[in-house]
Amino acid sequence: MTVTIGRRELLAALGGAAAAWPLAARAQQRAMPMVGFLDLGLPAPKNSHELAAFRFRRGLAEAGYVEGQNVTFEFRSAHLKHSLLPELAADLVRRQAAVIVTTGSVTAVLAAKAATSTIPIVFYIGVDPVKYGFVTSFNRPSSNVTGMNLLNSELMGKQLSLLLELAPQSTTIGYLSAPAGAPVFEDLTSKVLAAAQALGREIVVLEAERDADFTAAFATIAERQAGALLVGDFTSFADARHRQMIVELAARYKIPTMYPDRLYTSFGGLMSYSTDFVEASRQLGVQYVGRILKGAKPADLPISQPTKFELVINLKTANALDLTIPPGVLAIADEVIE
Repeated sequence: MTVTIGRRELLAALGGAAAAWPLAARAQQRAMPMVGFLDLGLPAPKNSHELAAFRFRRGLAEAGYVEGQNVTFEFRSAHLKHSLLPELAADLVRRQAAVIVTTGSVTAVLAAKAATSTIPIVFYIGVDPVKYGFVTSFNRPSSNVTGMNLLNSELMGKQLSLLLELAPQSTTIGYLSAPAGAPVFEDLTSKVLAAAQALGREIVVLEAERDADFTAAFATIAERQAGALLVGDFTSFADARHRQMIVELAARYKIPTMYPDRLYTSFGGLMSYSTDFVEASRQLGVQYVGRILKGAKPADLPISQPTKFELVINLKTANALDLTIPPGVLAIADEVIE
C-alpha cells in the first residue's frame, strides 16, 4: 500500500530528519541558506516520514538545492499551542532564515507575517489567502508572502456528494468541526451548509475539542439519526490519537464517514477526498522555495492551486459497515484499500 502524507506530515518529517544530523555537521552548514519551517501541529505518524521528506526534497533538488550540500532546514512546531507561534517565528527570524515555510495553519502564517516583512514567507494552506489577509491578490501576492491554496473549503461540496453516493437515503448529515471561534470555522461551516442546502440535506454541526467532546458528538449523531458524517479539516483533529478516536467512534456507531485526508483511511476510516498532498509537497519545493532561494521575489510568484485530487476508499471498512460501494465510485477511486 502506498502511504501518502499531508502538509503537517511533511513538516514533521523534515523536523525529524534535522534532529538526527550530527551537531558538527549542522555547525558547518550555518553558512548555507536556511529554510525555516513553522507549524502549529503535532508530529506525523512514523510511517509517513520518509515519503514526506523525499517529496519535498525532490522538489528542491529539481530546483538545484540539496539538503546538506547547499541548503539546511530548521523546524519549529508549536504542538497545537497557538501562543507559542510568535516566539517560534521570531526565533527563525533571529536565525536569519532565507525562507520561512508555514503549513496548514492560519495562525502560523499570521505569526510569520508579524515577525518579518522582509524574509520571504511561503504558505501551504487550505483557505482563501486573500480573504484571510495573507496576500493582496492571487496574481500579485504581496511584498514577502506567497504560496499554495489547497482548496480545502472548496472541496466540501464534492466530499458531501461522494458521501451521499454511499448513503443516498440520508437526509440528515453530521459535520464534525472544531469549536466556533477556531480559525477557519466560519469558512468551512458556511461551505458545508451551502453544499447541503444545494443537495437538499440537513446538516447537524458537532463541535469537538477535548476527548469527551468527540464521544458526545457521536452520541448526538445517533440521537439525531444522522445517516452519515463529514469530518472537517482542522489541525486539532490531526494528531494520531484523535484520528484513531474519530475512526473508532465511526466504526462503533456504524456511520459512513468522509474524511479530509487519506491518513484517516490508513487508520481504518471509510473514505477520503482531498488534494494530492504528495504532488503539492513537491511543488512547494520546486515552484516556491527553490525559486526564492535563487532570488525570485514572492510578489512575482502567483498563488497556485492544485489540479489533482484523490479519492481513497477503505473497502474493508465498507464491508464492516455492510455498505456496497457503487461501481461508479469505485471506478474513480485513486486507491482502494482491501
